[in-house]
Amino acid sequence: MVAGFLRALSGTAARRANRVSFVSMKPQVVFVLGGPGAGKGTQCARIVEAMEDTMQKDEDKFRFLIDGFPRNQDNLQGWTAVMEGKADVRFVLFFDCSNQVCIDRCLERGKSSGRSDDNRESLEKRLRTYLQSTRPIIELYGEQGKVRTIDASRTVDEVFADVRTILDKEG
Repeated sequence: MVAGFLRALSGTAARRANRVSFVSMKPQVVFVLGGPGAGKGTQCARIVEAMEDTMQKDEDKFRFLIDGFPRNQDNLQGWTAVMEGKADVRFVLFFDCSNQVCIDRCLERGKSSGRSDDNRESLEKRLRTYLQSTRPIIELYGEQGKVRTIDASRTVDEVFADVRTILDKEG
């Protein structure tokens, strides 16, 4: 169930993962959540580059960035059943912006992306699903003190500056 959600493992990180003993070292996990169009994919692509630099400098930093997961209670239960005791969820990086910003971004993206779900009808359904299924997951992790919220309504560079600050602070 968890397979397919690991997005950030590439190049050097993949080779390092093959060398690491999961018995002696639990991978550190950061879940990335937010509404459709909040900028998760854009920011994850940038974070992966920062992760590669960090791991090249310090091989003991072994982290996974999991984009858009867990989206609902079933995902969370599956993660817990498979990964409990095998990985530590450090925190949730939550890209927060209004529904209108999400809709506007997705509609703009839809003009050139070719994504069939970047239309108003699909977006309204995706937002409802996000609010009903994913927001409760974010709130659950918030109750555990594990949510780092970023105002995602700003420019890509402004948001990434906050991302870097959080990742630097979290180690």
